[in-house]
Order: sequence, then C-alpha cells, then structure tokens
Amino acid sequence: MLRYLTAGESHGKAIIAILEGMPAGVKIAAEKLNQELKRRQQGFGRGKRMQIENDRCQIPSGLKNGLTLGSPITLCIENKDFSIEKLSKVMCPRPGHADLAGLLKYGMSDIREVLERASARSTAATVAIGAVCKIFLAEFKLELLSRVAAIGGETKEKAMIEKIKEAMEEKDTVGGILEVVIRGAPVGLGSYAQPDRRLDARLAQAIISIPGIKAVEIGLGFGYADKFGSEAHDAIYYKKGKGYFRKTNNAGGIEGGISNGEDIIIRACMKPICTLMAPLDSVNIKTKKASKASVERSDICVVEAAGVVAESACAYVLADAFLEKFGGDSLSDIKAAYNSYLKRLR
Repeated sequence: MLRYLTAGESHGKAIIAILEGMPAGVKIAAEKLNQELKRRQQGFGRGKRMQIENDRCQIPSGLKNGLTLGSPITLCIENKDFSIEKLSKVMCPRPGHADLAGLLKYGMSDIREVLERASARSTAATVAIGAVCKIFLAEFKLELLSRVAAIGGETKEKAMIEKIKEAMEEKDTVGGILEVVIRGAPVGLGSYAQPDRRLDARLAQAIISIPGIKAVEIGLGFGYADKFGSEAHDAIYYKKGKGYFRKTNNAGGIEGGISNGEDIIIRACMKPICTLMAPLDSVNIKTKKASKASVERSDICVVEAAGVVAESACAYVLADAFLEKFGGDSLSDIKAAYNSYLKRLR
C-alpha cells in the first residue's frame, strides 16, 4: 500500500512530502516532476505568486541512480518567497476560507497561523507525489488527462476567458468545473467488499480534499437523477478476441466500486477563490467590530491548475489500488502479476 505525509507552509522554507510504498525499480526523473509542477502554475487567471515561484523538486531520499529503492521517497520544493516570520498579522477572516473556523478550532490570535497551512500552496506536494505515481502507472500504460469544462457557467474557451477578465475588472473571482479522464485502467481496481476500498469513494475523497473543491461526480453523476434505468445503464456486449465491452460509459468506468475497463471520468466543481480584491463584510477578531475581510495576494481563477492537482490526486489513488491488486515489492514482480492477470481475463 501507498501512504504519504506532507508538510510546509505557504511562505515557509519549503513544501515537503514523504511517499512510502512505491516499489523498487521504478525510474524517476526529477525533470518529469518539474514538468508537472510547472503545469500546476499555469492557467489564465493565476496571481503574482506564480511569477515569483519557479517550482523545482529535489529528491533527497528513496532513489539510487534514478531508480526507486522501495524505501520512502522524500520530495522537497523550496519556496522562493520565504517570508513567514516577516509577514504582518491577519485580523479579519475571509468568508469561504478556513480563516475563522481554523482560528476558533486551534485557539489562535493571528489568522496567518491558519492560512499559512490551509493555503492551496500545499497542492505543490500533491502534484509532486502524483507525478511519481504517474510514472509508475505509465509502466502499465495508464494515462491521466484533465481539462477545464466550464468557467462561471461558460463552456466555450473564448467565453471562459472573457468571464475571467470580467472577474478581474470587478475585483472578483470565478470558479468552474474541471474534468479528469483516466485511460487504460484495467478491470478490477478497487472492491465492493468494504466502503473504504471502493475505487469511486477513494477517488472522490482525494478530489474533495483539494482546497476549493466543493462537489464531485463520476460518469453521468447528477445526470442519473432525471433518467430511467433503461436510459442510464451501460449495456454489456461480448466479442471473441475483444472480450466484454460497452457502447456507452455513463458509469464513468466504475461499477460497484470497481473499475470496469472503460475510461474513468471524474468531474469536480471548484468554487471561486475566497480572497477578493473588493472584500466582503467580516469582523475584526480582536475588536469584534465590523470590518472588511483581509486581502492577501491571490489568484482570480485556478480551475485549470486544480485540474492538474486533481490528476495527481487520482494518480495516487490509482497507484495505491494497483499495488493493492497486484502487490509486489519490485516493479518486475508487479509486471509479472499484472500480465498473468491479463492472461486470465483473456
């Protein structure tokens, strides 16, 4: 099984992750991780922080000559904007952020002590972990892609850009919908035996844990609500040499918590960023008087970047499910088990 921990604050020295359980023998190139980190920083509507940082991942442990050893892998991304001790206190919580709830939970007197860790800057660690998992999954021809499906209700590229520009002009922010497609996943990842082993449940948890994500659907999702079963479910066919197949994929590649061999399709809703340049009403936590919410350096729209993070979150879940199914301490052992399984299916 895979597991990981991340650490680091938005303006701390570094963002760090430790990934345990990756088998031995997987070739990891730091440049591939850096390419994924760069993708996370892109997208129309990103803020000035992305002009400061040029995320590069160091791998202090877990590799020898570029190959995984089976031991924990450490990933470290240094922050250029290392200023946590110098930044001023934040006294007026932003609606929609962890500011007030976190302050009350931990008994703090400075909202900065909350937002430094609650910040989406932590998703750099998610992307680095996901990049390692993508390299592993590519050994078995699994591919993960993402796209922006809508921004502010608009679905055409030009209209989406105009919606972001409108938010900029109004000193506002805007959210949207992202989609992740997973190709090449074999039948049999996940299980119906226990709730926490269901692949759709694990993917949904991973996606909803991304800061700003408020809803997740798999396949037809909410579209099931207004259909009869005869319209909704994917009929099953069989052809010698091809095996079982479907002509539709409303299930989004998962049935009963198990991958069914079709593309896995996931959509998620990203809410508008909480920091507004024209801030909403709030309360000063010291004086308890009415005030405007604090303004931090922020983005206008991050749906495209959230798609990259979602790919990475899904890659971790899939790699974990893959190892659960095929086991093995080395890549060669896993490949042998995988090929034997495919032979049985044929």
